[in-house]
Amino acid sequence: MHKYGLHAKKGFGQNFLTDQSILRNIVKAAEIDQNDNVIEIGPGLGALTEQLAQAAGQVMGLEIDDDLLPVLKDVLSPYDNVKILHQDVLKADLAALIQQEFDRPQAPIKVVANLPYYITSPILMGLLKSPVQWDCICVMMQREVADRLTAKVGTKQYGALTLAIEMTMDAHLAFGVSRHSFVPEPQVDSAIVTLHRRKQPLAVQPFDKDRILSLIKICFAHRRKNLANNLKALSGKDADKKAAILAVLDKLKIDSRERPEQLTLEQFIRMGNLLHDENLF
Repeated sequence: MHKYGLHAKKGFGQNFLTDQSILRNIVKAAEIDQNDNVIEIGPGLGALTEQLAQAAGQVMGLEIDDDLLPVLKDVLSPYDNVKILHQDVLKADLAALIQQEFDRPQAPIKVVANLPYYITSPILMGLLKSPVQWDCICVMMQREVADRLTAKVGTKQYGALTLAIEMTMDAHLAFGVSRHSFVPEPQVDSAIVTLHRRKQPLAVQPFDKDRILSLIKICFAHRRKNLANNLKALSGKDADKKAAILAVLDKLKIDSRERPEQLTLEQFIRMGNLLHDENLF
């Protein structure tokens, strides 16, 4: 960075990774080969982009910081399979960009990113809501968030984010990355998580994804409260509706005294479907 007279910007959550062995392991975790189109979110100084360019068919980098564009142009000048766009990924039409910028838009599409900690969840949810069928999403994130994404039912890390990911993807924690591997050094450790499209469809079909996500958010609104208390958000002071909601749980053999982290995604889907059928949600 000093070569270009630049400093990391806190406003963009910039922490640059330069350890070549870790960069190579990220490419390996994403299983990138010459058949792949890769979107890199926030290429930064281009260290990971170089590794991606050597492994992938084509790479498109989306960089929000215009001060880094000249750096990327310089660093990536040896590669003719890389395009850097001045874009905010949260506002970008990724489906349109894939059609416009890749020579083979029908090829497998993978996302690789070192995500700013403060917008990890919005970026992930934006990717999952996109119409694009991602073959793999491989992201660096805060270790705490990585543990939540890959948490098992019944653990304290298990929550709404875990379930939102599980609806469409299989999450795997590939490896941890020490805070000492970044410049400037963040206050927490990181981890690489890979998300692949589910190999097995969910056992409960069909379901309205947005409706189930809304129910999950209601149930996890107060983690220390049980399901009966959290579901009061649906019934309010209506005693009959409250009783009907509890009857739905009883019918599904779900204990209303359970906390939300004890329920599997399939149980939330069954609950959401039956509540909807009974005009309760």
